[in-house]
Amino acid sequence: MLIRIVALVFLLASPLVSAETTKSLSTGFDFSSGKYGGTTSTNILSIPVTGKIRFDDYFFKLTVPYIRVSSTGGVVTQKLGPNKSVSKSTIVTQSGLGDITASAGYTFYEAERLALDLVGNVKFGTANPEQNLGSGKNDYSAQIDGTYGINSTSVFATAGYKIVGAPEGMSVRNIAYATVGASQKLNDISSVGAALDAAQSSSELSSGTREFSVFYSRKINKTEKVSVYILKGFTDSSPDFGFGASITGTF
Repeated sequence: MLIRIVALVFLLASPLVSAETTKSLSTGFDFSSGKYGGTTSTNILSIPVTGKIRFDDYFFKLTVPYIRVSSTGGVVTQKLGPNKSVSKSTIVTQSGLGDITASAGYTFYEAERLALDLVGNVKFGTANPEQNLGSGKNDYSAQIDGTYGINSTSVFATAGYKIVGAPEGMSVRNIAYATVGASQKLNDISSVGAALDAAQSSSELSSGTREFSVFYSRKINKTEKVSVYILKGFTDSSPDFGFGASITGTF
């Protein structure tokens, strides 16, 4: 499946190749821990590898994660908040391929300070639901991303809508989601910022998500940078806390 997805992305992108082509590859880790309204914590470790290619105003992105979940089986992980299922009495650790996500976008407006992107995402249900690594269903979403620059400060926001695939034996609903944040350039090589993420509830068994994160980014050289972040969740569908790091190379 992965080979077919990659082939499709580059097939669609091939007519758009021009002198304005940039490619990037990134990897790192994301860790989160939360009780999600229960009595025991669910710990989730994700190690994603993301490739992105941009042709002028068009861009395509593919993320393939390895995921490790330690829980009682009471949480089915979702990108925009977990769904709760029947729990077990003992903590079990499972690991394997996570949900592969493919994205395609178009910068439909770009001025001196403001840029707007229209982005479509498909989350393929490649994670094994029997191992509690995912829902086993595809999700589809569309969003608008905006960035506005003010001197050395950038304000960014996202507004989107997601069609949620229903896991076996569960009733789910489609959701709206949003992000708002800002980053401040400290110097020529480093910046710091914060973001607030929110999403509606996708199930009657869970609340919506609310998460606040703080991040720091630093260039290693002209083509590589590292980023770190910490986050705090404020609802039963968000982790109690999380942190992560990534390295990105552009070529």
